[in-house]
Amino acid sequence: MSNNGKRLFQYALNYKKPIILALLLLLLAVGVELVGPFLAKRMIDTNIMGIEKPWYETKQEDSYAVPYKGSRYKRADHLAEGEDKGREVRILQSGRSYYFVDTAGVPNTGKRNFAGGKLTVLRDDGSTVQFPAAKLTTGESYGFYKPEFRSLILMAASYVGLLLIGSGLAYGQRLLLQVSANRIVRKMRNDVFRHIQRLPVQYFDNLPAGKVVARVTNDTEAIRELYVAVLANFFSGIIYITAIIGALFVLDTNLALIALPFIPILYVWIVIYRKFAAKYNHVIRSRLSDINGMINESIQGMPIIQAFRKEKEMMAEFHEMNDEYFKYQNKLLSLNSITSHNLVNVLRNIVFIGVIWMFAGGFLNAAVSVGVLYAFIDYMNRMMHPIVGIVNQLSNLEVARVSAERVFTLLDEPGIEVSDSRMQRYKGNVSFHEVSFGYKPGEDVLKNITFGAKQGETVALVGHTGSGKSSILNLLFRFYDVERGVIAVDGIDVRDMPKQQLRQHMGIVLQDPFLFTGTIASNVSLDDSSISREKVEQALRDVGAYDMFMQLPGGLDEPVIEKGSTLSSGQRQLISFARALAFDPAILILDEATASIDTETEAVIQQALDVLKRGRTTFVIAHRLSTIREADQILVLDRGQITERGNHAELMQQGGKYFAMYQLQQGAVA
Repeated sequence: MSNNGKRLFQYALNYKKPIILALLLLLLAVGVELVGPFLAKRMIDTNIMGIEKPWYETKQEDSYAVPYKGSRYKRADHLAEGEDKGREVRILQSGRSYYFVDTAGVPNTGKRNFAGGKLTVLRDDGSTVQFPAAKLTTGESYGFYKPEFRSLILMAASYVGLLLIGSGLAYGQRLLLQVSANRIVRKMRNDVFRHIQRLPVQYFDNLPAGKVVARVTNDTEAIRELYVAVLANFFSGIIYITAIIGALFVLDTNLALIALPFIPILYVWIVIYRKFAAKYNHVIRSRLSDINGMINESIQGMPIIQAFRKEKEMMAEFHEMNDEYFKYQNKLLSLNSITSHNLVNVLRNIVFIGVIWMFAGGFLNAAVSVGVLYAFIDYMNRMMHPIVGIVNQLSNLEVARVSAERVFTLLDEPGIEVSDSRMQRYKGNVSFHEVSFGYKPGEDVLKNITFGAKQGETVALVGHTGSGKSSILNLLFRFYDVERGVIAVDGIDVRDMPKQQLRQHMGIVLQDPFLFTGTIASNVSLDDSSISREKVEQALRDVGAYDMFMQLPGGLDEPVIEKGSTLSSGQRQLISFARALAFDPAILILDEATASIDTETEAVIQQALDVLKRGRTTFVIAHRLSTIREADQILVLDRGQITERGNHAELMQQGGKYFAMYQLQQGAVA
């Protein structure tokens, strides 16, 4: 068993009791179902064809004694032990009529013909023999069948009863398996989503959101089909086929040997199918993931696509992906069509023709009666159903196998254990000492960064795009870990703190704040039980946004749809400020928090910032230098190095890069 197979099996073990119960019900259902052909064989050979067994004249009057022309006759198998029996007679069928033959020694086989009061039998060796016979009327024929009616009705009722019991057991088995499969996949989805929360930020830099979504939804759904349909069909199929082969050996050894070649044929079939299907399914799942990723990206970027009239180009790119997906789906469809159940039916019919030809030609053992032949055909038909079930599920097996590989690859990505423990609020003294870092080996974006920020200070980071401002904050937040140098908070290396505990007392406000589907209040508290409604309201008051939001129809309970697209950028930013304030962080990071705000809203937000920064160590990335004039320390970065540092007045006196940038912005404003 492959590693992925073992892991799928381990997931199933979480719900082993209902699965084992389902398999026991399946065994009972198989047992009940396989009794049916034996009942049918008895009805044919004993109750229907048994009329041609020897009959003996009897003096007793009971339900098995049949009156005919002043005498009573009882079939040989109904005679009681030690019962006196008179002369032997036979009831034989020729065409659609039955004949009374008042003699013994009539051969059981051979072609029969009645004419002139005599029944002629053409033997297998070509010779003929004649016996005097009398044609029975319908009523007289009915009389000889009458003793069997009670047994026939009982057998037929048993047959129907077994079908109903088998259906009930099969229903229970399917229900248990499907419920167990749904539980397994629910647990798997929870595990995948939980693991996504633990993955480092850089993982999502390299994998589009749509592809991650495809693994949580499409791939786990394909695995659900594995437990619901594939394993159910394979388990039941193996049990059915094994039981039917066993029943055939009980029925007739020669007939069982004729059916045995189906097992190696099925094995070869599966091997050949999987060889081609695995390749096709890898491409199909990969393209489906790409399509999901592109759709997700297109929806998010629809304003840009429409603004720049890129609809045709996007459509052409989508067509290309979709066409490849279509091509491989068709290849898989062709493979499924070639190896479908039609091939099973062809093989079955070849076997049937061969057996009937052998039966008619007398090649089979004389013990093979019509009832045995019927039971064999019935069993073979029943064996075809699980074989067809297995063959039809091969495509789902391959899809599930590929999906499992993708899901477990995601689960195997190294993540960070989520810690529920909380640490005491640190003061927020931050120091960087000779920190160097690169996203790719050998390409440093930060070089020997050294600075300190005391509790309550505001440190501003300025510089051109790509100078390393955001990288400093990514390292402080431990979205990435420092390679050389040390970052310390209150003198403790951040690498010695669990990431969740470090971030517990940090707050961040982004240039484009992210809002979740919910309400304004829930976006401030992020549904944290430690943040009360009063605290939410106070945070909004402190940033000057309470009255603004109370004017909305729902007030603080106004619904927020995905990403807060119904709110203005200023309103979204104020919610983000209130969120940071409500969580009361020791270290606050403002990543170009006023970059996309209009001048009028900026005045409100600037007041909110003053409230927010009070008593906290604050790091500000700003392009508008006018917003950081009051900063305690300004670091000017260029190509990953700090080229200037000081407060606003000191840097203006130096007349360096900061001075030039400030003059340029003031000139632009003027």
